[in-house]
Amino acid sequence: MTRSPVTPFPPPETRRRLREAASLTRAQVAARLGVTRGTVRAWETGRATPRGRKGEAYAELLSTLAAGPAGPGAPAGTADPAAAAPRTGDGGTAAAPPQPAPATGTTPVSASAPMSTAASASRSAAGGSAAPGGGQPVPAGGRASGHGSGPEAPAPPPALTPAQAFDALYAFCAPALVRQAFVLTGRRELAREAVERAFQRAWEHWPEVARDRDPAGWVRAAAYDYALSPWHRFRPRYRSPEPPPADPGDRSLMKVLLGLPPQHRRTLLLHDGIGLGLPETAAETEASTPAAAGRLVRAREAVAARLPGLADPGELHRRLAELGSGERLRAAEPPFVRRGSERRARLWTRAAIAFTAVLIGSTALTLRTAPTRYEPPVHPGATVRGVPPRVAPGPLSDGELALRDRLREQMRSGPQRLGPEAR
Repeated sequence: MTRSPVTPFPPPETRRRLREAASLTRAQVAARLGVTRGTVRAWETGRATPRGRKGEAYAELLSTLAAGPAGPGAPAGTADPAAAAPRTGDGGTAAAPPQPAPATGTTPVSASAPMSTAASASRSAAGGSAAPGGGQPVPAGGRASGHGSGPEAPAPPPALTPAQAFDALYAFCAPALVRQAFVLTGRRELAREAVERAFQRAWEHWPEVARDRDPAGWVRAAAYDYALSPWHRFRPRYRSPEPPPADPGDRSLMKVLLGLPPQHRRTLLLHDGIGLGLPETAAETEASTPAAAGRLVRAREAVAARLPGLADPGELHRRLAELGSGERLRAAEPPFVRRGSERRARLWTRAAIAFTAVLIGSTALTLRTAPTRYEPPVHPGATVRGVPPRVAPGPLSDGELALRDRLREQMRSGPQRLGPEAR
């Protein structure tokens, strides 16, 4: 039956105690009643009074919690879900809290831990999972001893920490990115540095990168931007060319690629080397689709003119994928990259603090030494009643210069000064 709206509710403190005794959270109560968690908090603190159909359902829930499953002495939280479910205004029952489902199939991974493709692969490669309730690990697809005859579903794997997710992304992308950066620049050390700097930036912006739709694309764009930066030509270590690849075919292809403009080279590598579509290539190179298509056509024509055997896009894709595979290009370890990123962040933070302190100090010194009142300039002299103005020291005339020179010569060749003698 429906509870009368004039029936008084328990005190707010009693409402909260009843909920806590039943081991229910505010979110669970809010889900049962179809209200927000803030509304339940307001009802339990006395800031708001339950009214209407939601209030009737809340009153019936409190009555059920106060009565217990089989009397006042029964433990809380063991009541029948169908009996404890509050009724809605239309005479039905509200949704009961989710109960442990039969162990069939797999359990979806929690959305609170953003994962990349590499992280998902590393988790699925574990080969087993932990048993529900914190028991011993159970092989995937097996049965837990002592829990019935039905198949036991694997428990959801634990969410990875940010460092573990970053390491999985690094292990998945870094080796290929080093080879791609080498194809872009023709320099082995610059390729490793570009990939390392890109992943350092990714670790600095890890919440943004982890939630990105394509974390590998985010890192790839950062590595390409750093590798193709024109400022590297002013660095002494990158002024002299590096030895070309040992294979003659790779050497000729690398020479042709390095002769292309940087944007054409990047477009060719993304489309024909990696296999991205034309819209994705245009988006990553920050160009329109027609502009990216024009760059791709001109790059293909330049390569086909120098190397006719690569006029076929399929053959060009295979050669670009194999280019750099014979080089000994190794990326740094993930912990080293993370420590380098944190060290750079601390360095820039200290530099910003020092610059701010210097700016504050210079401002304070300027305010301390600056004049506090207006000082008018000295006016030029003027004649007063026929008396000429007092002339300030100025440049000497020719006669005065001659007199000065004559006096200096006489003092130099004149008699010595007389002085008292001690006796």
